[in-house]
Amino acid sequence: MVIFDTVTKKYKDKITALEGVSFLIEPEEFCFLVGPSGAGKSTIMKLLIREEVPTSGSIFFNDIEVPKLNRRLLPAYRQKLGLVFQDIKLLNSKTLEENIAFALEILNKSNKEITDTTDYLLDLVGLRERRELFPYELSGGEQQRGAIARALANKPDLFIADEPTGNLDSESAKQILEILKTIHSTGTTVMVISHDSNLLDCAESRIINIKSGKLESDTNPKPIELDKVQKDKKKIEKKEPEEEKKDKEKKGKSKKKVPKKKPIKLSKEFSSLSSPLKKKFKKYAITSPDVLLNVTEGDLKNMKLKKKEKNELESFVKKYLNKKNDE
Repeated sequence: MVIFDTVTKKYKDKITALEGVSFLIEPEEFCFLVGPSGAGKSTIMKLLIREEVPTSGSIFFNDIEVPKLNRRLLPAYRQKLGLVFQDIKLLNSKTLEENIAFALEILNKSNKEITDTTDYLLDLVGLRERRELFPYELSGGEQQRGAIARALANKPDLFIADEPTGNLDSESAKQILEILKTIHSTGTTVMVISHDSNLLDCAESRIINIKSGKLESDTNPKPIELDKVQKDKKKIEKKEPEEEKKDKEKKGKSKKKVPKKKPIKLSKEFSSLSSPLKKKFKKYAITSPDVLLNVTEGDLKNMKLKKKEKNELESFVKKYLNKKNDE
């Protein structure tokens, strides 16, 4: 499912975050990605969600070559992933139930599916009785379980948890691990990024150890057959539409038809925004508020927004969320 082949990531200030890292994660596998602070764990996550691109090497998610993914396809790609960040990121203006339901609304699910899925996920993480509470009314462990439930709303192929037990007591950490095991038992691939030794002691799973940007050890290494992946990819790329083949035969030429790029159209909900901000939205294929809500902090940093644009964006998001909440 996931292939990192000799991946290196260097930053402009000559910092090497990763150097020649290779590993393969198979479908329905449960693994831990461990290492001390600054080892490169978070960089691996950022590369996998394409918040960053590698300096060299290849990254695949199923048949998708992640670094070459078009910006327009990023929201659809990220919906294949369930992400729980270290700082949780639940919306404080919404109850726990509304946080989960909102993730489903973005996916345009029916009201019945939203209700059924929300109930199921609240039961999964043991928080049905806390559904009407706001994040600040929940304990740290409950907030983390709520974030896990929300990340599962889109039925991801791969679930990634970044330090899910970092600020929790040992009992809460065990509860989180049991929930992750339950998620894995449903057939979801699970990757846990952690430096919690207590969590590792309780787990009987594969451990990929990163140290100083390099692969230190792997308790269950898998051979990477990148040649086969690239050959299969080339076969797909070489396939031509029948009409184009016939056209070539008639003309006796091998010219390829270059499809015209469709202009990017922004949602009418962005009509009140300034021209510079809308221009950047088009450049990064942020076509609607729903796409905007899937944008990461790294994406925003890459957009190089001016202070005035940041304030305008924050104001828009607040108004949009309040409007959704009223609905």
